[in-house]
Amino acid sequence: MINVLIVDDDAMVAELNRCYVARVQGFHCCGVASNLDQAREMLNDPALAVDLVLLDVYMQQDSGLDLLPDIRATGRPVDVIMISSASDSATVQTSLHYGVVDYLIKPFQFPRFEEALTAWRDRKNQMDSHDYYEQADVDRLLHGGAPEVADSRRLPKGLTAQTLRTLCQWIDAHPQSEFSTDELANAVGISRVSCRKYLIWLAQINILDTSIHYGATGRPLYRYQVQPQHIGLLKQYCQ
Repeated sequence: MINVLIVDDDAMVAELNRCYVARVQGFHCCGVASNLDQAREMLNDPALAVDLVLLDVYMQQDSGLDLLPDIRATGRPVDVIMISSASDSATVQTSLHYGVVDYLIKPFQFPRFEEALTAWRDRKNQMDSHDYYEQADVDRLLHGGAPEVADSRRLPKGLTAQTLRTLCQWIDAHPQSEFSTDELANAVGISRVSCRKYLIWLAQINILDTSIHYGATGRPLYRYQVQPQHIGLLKQYCQ
């Protein structure tokens, strides 16, 4: 379980973010701090293992930016996602200078929140899976560690947002199911050829995992299943 500390002096916003965290599989809110002194105390508590901090900038008594150098000074492997209405260049650049892993500008929707957490988790898992790195591994971490945010405006030619939404809604309703092209096409009432085009594209952007099964005739059967860590991206196509 990944422990998340929320630092925000607005009780309603903090509660909303806590509820959002609870909706993302594998994440747990381990505490809420309403000011930087509380946050520092919790981060320095050896009994509290904090993995990720969701940090606001504008607070009545403090600026969240002041916590960033303190976190780095502890030497603990704690990452930070900024969540703020502050969108000025200086604030964003200062945050990036201290190595924040994402920056969410209020207001935002849950899919963007979920994407921030799952993309961070995927990148962390990549980092933790290596004792040594090849150049390709470093390049992937720095430049291609997470799939692109789903965007219906970027659909390949021949695919429509409406049909994609229908397919993704069925897949989202059956997250544990492994299915073939024929099974999905029959379930939603479209042609096999058309369905195949969408499945290939969803696999290309890493939302679906593909496995190949060989029957008695030797003809391969492709089966698909949504990747749990990318359900957030799938849900963006369901809307």
